[in-house]
Amino acid sequence: MNKNHRIPYHYLNHLEQSLNVFQPHPPAVTKFFGDHVHLVRLTRDQLLLEAGQVCGHYYFICKGAVRGFIKEGRKDITTWISVENEMVTSISSLDLSRPAFENMQAIEDTDLLAMSNKDLNLLYDTFPSFNITGRLLLQQYYRDAEGRAYISRLRNAETKYRYFLSHYNHLSNRIQLKYIASFLGITLETLSRVRRKLSVQK
Repeated sequence: MNKNHRIPYHYLNHLEQSLNVFQPHPPAVTKFFGDHVHLVRLTRDQLLLEAGQVCGHYYFICKGAVRGFIKEGRKDITTWISVENEMVTSISSLDLSRPAFENMQAIEDTDLLAMSNKDLNLLYDTFPSFNITGRLLLQQYYRDAEGRAYISRLRNAETKYRYFLSHYNHLSNRIQLKYIASFLGITLETLSRVRRKLSVQK
């Protein structure tokens, strides 16, 4: 993992714009981020976090894509996929300071802005209004987790993929099919068959 403290201005601008979707923030908050985040650069397939490590940071994806996955024997099971302008972390590891059960891996060359949990708590203390943003981010995080739980309970492969297209269409022609299949809990062969069927129907 490569850390570089020379952060491109447009990366901070992307972060500011993403947070302002929830509510506007004063320039002092942007300055706080500029003083307390660092840039992490990952090459494709590089781990951001390995299962068993304690996660101490929140990450904002500036460029690229990251997946979470667990290992079951020799099998990798993709649990989530995130791309630009999204936040990623191991929330249970971060909150409870215990080893993470998921791996976090770049699946493209990826740049992230990282802020430690300690600095985030300092941000909450310094700018109480940012607690509202934190609450809204957690609500979004929970909604996303609810959607992933819904997919895992669906039995029919085509239903799973249709749901994926309706909620994650921005990933459908970008992310390797093996990761999408794993995320949906189906085989790569089944996913290919479903995609061919839907393509013919169009």
